Amino acid sequence: MNLFADLLATTQSSRVTATGPRIQKRRGVEIKSAREVKIMRKASAIVATVLREVMAMVEPGQTTGDLDAFAESRIREMGAVPSFKGYHGFPASICASINNEVVHGIPSKKRVIRKGDLLKVDTGAYFEGYHGDSCVSICVGDVSEEAQTLSRVAREALMAGLGQVKAGNTLLDIAGAVEDHVRANGFSVVEDYTGHGVGRNLHEEPSVFNFRTDELPNVTLRPGMTLAIEPILNAGSKVCRTLKDRWTVVTQDGSLSAQWEHTVLVTSDGCDILTDRGD
Repeated sequence: MNLFADLLATTQSSRVTATGPRIQKRRGVEIKSAREVKIMRKASAIVATVLREVMAMVEPGQTTGDLDAFAESRIREMGAVPSFKGYHGFPASICASINNEVVHGIPSKKRVIRKGDLLKVDTGAYFEGYHGDSCVSICVGDVSEEAQTLSRVAREALMAGLGQVKAGNTLLDIAGAVEDHVRANGFSVVEDYTGHGVGRNLHEEPSVFNFRTDELPNVTLRPGMTLAIEPILNAGSKVCRTLKDRWTVVTQDGSLSAQWEHTVLVTSDGCDILTDRGD
């Protein structure tokens, strides 16, 4: 996820405090060492496990608060802490966004999950100084054909983007693959929120955009880069707005939204999906 990506991270300690992992000073695009990659594999495996379990347990009648409590408990049981909780003041361990909610939905014991919902669950784990980050879209029970198709295309767009990840390619190669697949299926790419580098900080350079643009740096990929790639698709307009809670982002036109995300390692000839759930 990309929470307020334009906020500058100014503190340098990596200690975990009562409000969550501290944000370290930004250092530009980082190449991870073998030791760092090994730790990130563990952090990402925790995220993958939690999301796999959440996907299996979701059913109508639960609340998004129930899912948040479960995710936090499991992250901590596996020796990590939630990346999101306390991050720039975010109050929970997952983002739970339903139907026309695009990103950053705040879990609540009052928010009941219903049959036919398109639920996006995004979470991260901070383990031994490094983060993993991933998001899934979940069709709850019998959903509309539009919801099924939107989720499927979003996942396919992610995989199309990952197919362009290898040393020597650029961010525009990823963006072009994502955008072409989305447009070919009649949906729109959200441009307000992008993927990002990930490692010691939840959000690092570069911004991993999902649409062709000359307004963001077109970084050339190198082995050892770790990226969170996350296409966000709307069934209607790409335009979004933020609700009064200052977190929940919804589609301007009320249309459905879907998102899939993986943390990946760039290799010489492709990528290694660190948050692979085995599905």
